[in-house]
Amino acid sequence: MFDGIQRRVVSLWFPRLASDRALRQRLIDGPFALTLKQQNANRIYCLNGDAARLGLHRGMSYADARAFCPSLQSTPADPVRDQQFLHILRRWATRYCPWVGVEGEDGLVLDITGAAHLLGGEPAMIVDMRRRLSRAGLSVQIGLGNTRGAAWALAHYGEGIAPSDDMLGALETLPVAALRLEEKTSVALQRLGLRKIGDLATVPRAPLTRRFGPDLLLRLDQALGTQPEEITPLNDPPHYGVRITLPEPIGLLTDVMAGTERLLMQLCSKLKAQEMGARMLCISLRRVDQGQQQVELRLARPLRDPTRILRLFERGLAEVAAGFGIDQLRLEATQVETLPVQQISHVSDRGKDKLDDLITRLGTRIGLDNIQRFLPADSHIPERSFLIAPAAYSEPQNGWGGANPRPLCLFRPEPIAGMGPHPPSRFRWRRISLTTGRVTGPERIAPEWWLEDENWRSGLRDYWRVETTQGRRLWLFYTPQNPGWFVHGEFA
Repeated sequence: MFDGIQRRVVSLWFPRLASDRALRQRLIDGPFALTLKQQNANRIYCLNGDAARLGLHRGMSYADARAFCPSLQSTPADPVRDQQFLHILRRWATRYCPWVGVEGEDGLVLDITGAAHLLGGEPAMIVDMRRRLSRAGLSVQIGLGNTRGAAWALAHYGEGIAPSDDMLGALETLPVAALRLEEKTSVALQRLGLRKIGDLATVPRAPLTRRFGPDLLLRLDQALGTQPEEITPLNDPPHYGVRITLPEPIGLLTDVMAGTERLLMQLCSKLKAQEMGARMLCISLRRVDQGQQQVELRLARPLRDPTRILRLFERGLAEVAAGFGIDQLRLEATQVETLPVQQISHVSDRGKDKLDDLITRLGTRIGLDNIQRFLPADSHIPERSFLIAPAAYSEPQNGWGGANPRPLCLFRPEPIAGMGPHPPSRFRWRRISLTTGRVTGPERIAPEWWLEDENWRSGLRDYWRVETTQGRRLWLFYTPQNPGWFVHGEFA
């Protein structure tokens, strides 16, 4: 009881949630199934009513299903999108009551206590739920009772509305599996002759507890209402969007910037409260003629500083055509990342902020992915000793130092004429005749045998630093296993 009102709970079970979601996007007549690779075999994950009526079932091998039904159409399952769709349905269900939770992977549970009269009573509410879900192309089974366990049992094993004064009478004919028991427990009870919930309720409790543990009777008591079971609703994710409607249209850049600054102050306050930072922002400007323009800003680093973000928005807002005037501004952080609060230090970090802002400004013109930086890699092979990563999605790293210097300019090995393991005294490279002045080496580098690389099929390399009398400082190597000389790089 809750303030003199009997608690009432609705359970919505979507037995074909995954296939119904897929069929909402593509119209298919006939048997249809979603497949998922399980235990090194492609098995049926979910199927529609036509496939079920032909004898196919979940967990069946896809090869066996095609043998039974050659006309079966299928597509790979996507459990992640199925869960996203279930959360969308949870938000939809809040139209009936504010207390809505997720029940497993394919169900919802609603605490409708004190809310059914708003739709004309419990039967009218159930009819409305079923009608709306059917219109959306979703199969649903609905149960209503005083407890979460009773509603779940009715939804899965006997649709209906249990009277508020007799839970045992509404559940006694249902199988013991309706108590949300493990399969081995349910099978063991049936072997003892306890097939119905009514049979289980009449058996002495002590022998059941000794044999099956306390969970069995806990589930029974939760279904009958003698033990409480809470419904935990899911909170909606925070929405990082703000808007302002203007009493008079504006068109000057200074006015638009002032409105944007006001929105940024509100948005950054929300981001700070959640310890988040905006990575992508979008401002929509609605004109009085109902036209709309959008300015998108992608940031090199997550930010929640309104002053810095406003300066970065200026170039995009300057290109907006105000027409007869703008009467509404809407700002939304379309992509956010975690940005924890940091300890304020006396050491200034303005240099890094300026670099991030520069990357953002350049990225708005040529794209953030086109601004790249070199990062060190753990490999002694020259071609693999560095990585190229977008500057906006990486941090500068140290670790470039080594025992032997590497040239700043590295290119594909270019053959030159030479004999023996020592650098030639004279050689010709890129149509230039060069004379060896001073040499340093050799540095032997062996190929990484665990990686396949055609450039290293010649085997070992002996690298030499060669300073020519003409002023060129080259990086040469000799391949003793397949004799030959090559130029691989040039020092600055």
